[in-house]
Amino acid sequence: MAPLSLVTASVSLLAKSFSVLSCTSSLARYSSVLPTAYVSTVRCLTTQTSGPPKRPLNGYMRYVQQQQPIMTRQNPEIKANDIIRKIAQQWRIMTPEQKQPFEEASQQARKQFKVELQRYQAQLTPAQVEQEALEKRQRMAKRKAIRKKRELTNLGKPKRPRSPFNIFMSEHFEEARGTTTQAKMKSLLEDWRNLFSHQKQVYTQLAEDDKIRYKNEIKSWEDHMVEIGREDLIREQTLSTKKKLATRAAKTGTKKAQAANKASATGKSKTNEKAAKSSSTKTVRTTKKT
Repeated sequence: MAPLSLVTASVSLLAKSFSVLSCTSSLARYSSVLPTAYVSTVRCLTTQTSGPPKRPLNGYMRYVQQQQPIMTRQNPEIKANDIIRKIAQQWRIMTPEQKQPFEEASQQARKQFKVELQRYQAQLTPAQVEQEALEKRQRMAKRKAIRKKRELTNLGKPKRPRSPFNIFMSEHFEEARGTTTQAKMKSLLEDWRNLFSHQKQVYTQLAEDDKIRYKNEIKSWEDHMVEIGREDLIREQTLSTKKKLATRAAKTGTKKAQAANKASATGKSKTNEKAAKSSSTKTVRTTKKT
């Protein structure tokens, strides 16, 4: 009788063979439906222990992946960003029939992705599931921060003031020692530490001027945000300051109103007293005459 480990290994090998055969047959059917000029080979995703399967490309990205090397060879003098723009323009003017092969390829890959993702998630432990959820939240928070930063840039939010060292680094970065950015920054930090105090004072004064610039620009920008109804982009400290000022103004207005009411009441009482005295004087005079 064969050992248990040998039987287990044989079963595992047969399972893998069936998986590869099914993947190959699906690829053959898929390639026969779509033209080879439009379709890149669909990678059969296998169960991964190191990480989840990668999400498949959509139709547009498949088109970009196919056209980018062709356009790069045809236009070697054009920058990569300009090539992507040209490809995007081509995609926009393509007919639905021209886009269909790429969209169908994307749908097929998406179906395969769902199968592989379910297979991957089924083998995870509770701790791994929790870790993946944490990583997903971190990725979402990072994307949200990037989107917010891009929005603030588009709305013209002023740049924060620079430190004395940042100003020094921007002025001397080109001639700094080192071939990489990290090496240049390290050498600049050493040079900064070796500067005399009177040499650093120049950059300290520039940093103070930059603070004043930022203070004026951010105030104007936040006032503009209030005008267009984007109070959500205003700093917390600005909001708290405005609330304090509004509260003080309300209190001052209340005190002034109370003082005015008190003065009015005092004036009325004095007027009433004078009227009472005048009427009593007239009564006395009338009595004497009688």
